Amino acid sequence: MKNIKGMPYSEFLRASELVVARYRHRTYIFTEDLIRNLKKEGYFLLAISQSPKGTLDLFCKEIGFDKTYGRLYETGPTECFTGNIMDEHLIANKAAIVRRAIEKDGLTLDGSVGVGDTEGDISFLELVDRPICFNPNLKLYRHAKRMNWETVVERKDVIYEL
Repeated sequence: MKNIKGMPYSEFLRASELVVARYRHRTYIFTEDLIRNLKKEGYFLLAISQSPKGTLDLFCKEIGFDKTYGRLYETGPTECFTGNIMDEHLIANKAAIVRRAIEKDGLTLDGSVGVGDTEGDISFLELVDRPICFNPNLKLYRHAKRMNWETVVERKDVIYEL
């Protein structure tokens, strides 16, 4: 947050647009295929991330997500970032966000799929019918093994299911 404190929101958005344009295609085969298949099957795709919402909105729209939840950074009267994160407690609880989206958007968890990569994703992965740990960190990997969750690692152009 200290790197963008004082930065005008318009500059941040312009930088986000450049990043998305440049790196949009640097994604993983497994997740690209999963997104494409889920969209074909009529799934509502929800992205929940600790990344800035402005950047998420641009990136996730490009790849087919229906809704995004990300960090909201406060701006002051001059439309510059203040250094504060808005509603940080909300984005930290991904399970609560999933429950809220279910209620607000009339969704269901029946047949639901969730993908996570860190232990911060455990709470919402426990809610879905098909939890997938993708390139997980060690804490999530250990939890996934105990729970017998699907674990996928992609390295270069090879997808490993553990």
